[in-house]
Amino acid sequence: MSKTAFLFPGQGSQKPGMGKDFYENSSLAVEIFDCASELLSLNMKNLCFEENDYLDLTEYTQAALVTTCLAMERVVRSFGIKADIAAGLSLGEYCAIYTAEGMSAGDVIRTVRTRGILMQNAVPAGQGVMAAVFGMEATDIKEALHGLEGVWIANYNCPGQVVITGEVGAIDSASAVLKEKKKSSRVILLNVSGPFHSPLLRSAGEKLLEVLEQVKFTELSIPYVANVTAKPVTDIRETRELLKLQVSSSVCWQQSVEYMLRNGVDTFLEIGPGKTLSGFLKKINKDAIIYNVSCLKDVDKVAAALA
Repeated sequence: MSKTAFLFPGQGSQKPGMGKDFYENSSLAVEIFDCASELLSLNMKNLCFEENDYLDLTEYTQAALVTTCLAMERVVRSFGIKADIAAGLSLGEYCAIYTAEGMSAGDVIRTVRTRGILMQNAVPAGQGVMAAVFGMEATDIKEALHGLEGVWIANYNCPGQVVITGEVGAIDSASAVLKEKKKSSRVILLNVSGPFHSPLLRSAGEKLLEVLEQVKFTELSIPYVANVTAKPVTDIRETRELLKLQVSSSVCWQQSVEYMLRNGVDTFLEIGPGKTLSGFLKKINKDAIIYNVSCLKDVDKVAAALA
């Protein structure tokens, strides 16, 4: 029996104009964007739709991207498209929990706004960084980094692409070691404001847990796959601790997708700006069926294909 997974991207996929066509043509999207603006006292339309200096700042990025993905998801579901399971990369995990009906849109938006602020402030600016490593497998990267302090694996994205995270000096040293181990590998610094998904953010995770303790979680209607374990969550009582750990732990994205593939998921729908997750998926399993919704016209195409 065919199974469909909804996938949601993480920080880095944001871009000016995202969600604008949804807002202009769907009252469901309007509700989400206007709700976010009111809850956060931010002009979410300006933040998401116009060129500005704030969209790439973590404390704004997370709320903006999640608001956009939630608006898109609501429109997708209004067309009768349903998920059997959901997953999201890092920040996107909150959208997956929303799809699984474990959190309300308002609670998701409020929580990720606080998450963004906590993560941005966890490490002084300029002291931490992340870098994508291309052309090396995770096992080889782990071996090369063994014994180096202040650097960790942040994301297992797909075969041949792993993200490392840590202190600036440690990442510089790691880059040199990795390039020496495999001359054809590439290490590219990412445009992020901190060493996310490293033990350096444990304090941010602890503070986030205090916020999560105030959130009303509800019984899940479908499973979602947790980044930390790459396993399905069916008991919402596990969610608070997993989201706390997620901030400072590796994102097991490749492993999460592999779990879904092993368990009967053959169709994947990426909801959000860009096609980053689709690119990862093609490298994980070239035979998987992949659809994208990043603009309103995509919804009609996907609805017709999945009818």
